[in-house]
Amino acid sequence: QGQLVESGGGSVQAGGSLRLSCKTSDANARYYSMAWFRQAPGKEREAVAAIKRGGTPRYADSVTGRATIYKDDRENTLDLQMNNVQPEDAGMYYCAAGLSWAGPDWGRVGEYMYWGQGTQVTVSS
Repeated sequence: QGQLVESGGGSVQAGGSLRLSCKTSDANARYYSMAWFRQAPGKEREAVAAIKRGGTPRYADSVTGRATIYKDDRENTLDLQMNNVQPEDAGMYYCAAGLSWAGPDWGRVGEYMYWGQGTQVTVSS
């Protein structure tokens, strides 16, 4: 229950695109709020985007206009598409799931109960 597995990380050139995917076998995932976080070396984990069931996605200011989060409740997947990737987008990307929508606190690490192991994204200029 709650196991999340990320994939799709790797190296991308600045200005390019990346697509990350998170898969879960948890049958209750369709009810969860889910999010992508990232963490660069020496920095705190920060929220990238989040989505609740039937709700409007939320995005960090740093990725607004460049990122799209998509939750597929039939496939139990959560994808993150990011265009015009910049060096500051590099880091370990984590998929997270919470039992309820945190509202304005959607970007807080503590609002999410389940976490994946992460997938690394490097950006070359």
